[in-house]
Amino acid sequence: MGSILGQVATGATGTPTNLEIGNALKQALEIGTAAGSDKLSAKDGFFGNMAIKILFPAEAQKVEKTLRSVGLNSLADNVILSLNRAAEDAAKEAKPIFVNAIKQMTIADATNILLGNKDAATQYFKRVTTAQLMERFSPVISNSLSKVGATKYWGDAATAYNKLPLVTPVNTNLTNYVAEKAISGMFVQVAQEELKIRDNISARSTALLQKVFGYADTKK
Repeated sequence: MGSILGQVATGATGTPTNLEIGNALKQALEIGTAAGSDKLSAKDGFFGNMAIKILFPAEAQKVEKTLRSVGLNSLADNVILSLNRAAEDAAKEAKPIFVNAIKQMTIADATNILLGNKDAATQYFKRVTTAQLMERFSPVISNSLSKVGATKYWGDAATAYNKLPLVTPVNTNLTNYVAEKAISGMFVQVAQEELKIRDNISARSTALLQKVFGYADTKK
């Protein structure tokens, strides 16, 4: 333990150059976004994570409640599972988009992120990648919704609901809904990975990260 702390202390000394700050930020963000994308694209990456699990759209929650009240629990469960499977498929597409955003990061961006709020990197990614993520996610999710049966399950659920007396028919664009939820979940995961680098010394896996984030610690 003493030797590890000694290494961290040694790596964290001195004022980093602008180039070191830029390189460290890019290194940290590549590690964090890759880890986040890998976690969410794995089976149950969305479905097994209650913080980002995709449920029925707000305007369709009455559909779920009604279906369950008439004994159609399995139909409602199938809809939810298939929505999350589609998001997990789409998460695989995020990594190259984040890598491109990291490559385009300027020294000023890096310095602002390093010395900014604890979610400064996440906010940067939201600003520069959301439109690209939506563009890349939408066709993948559309295909996946069909592949995993979500379109059918949702159609069955909506049909069953709309046949009930005195209900207002529900019409939700599943692709847009799941894409937006998938992107939102991706940023939740990226924020968690960002916090690890900022707050957890053991997550600073290289001497450069130790030096640059150690310097940032002195500026808090």
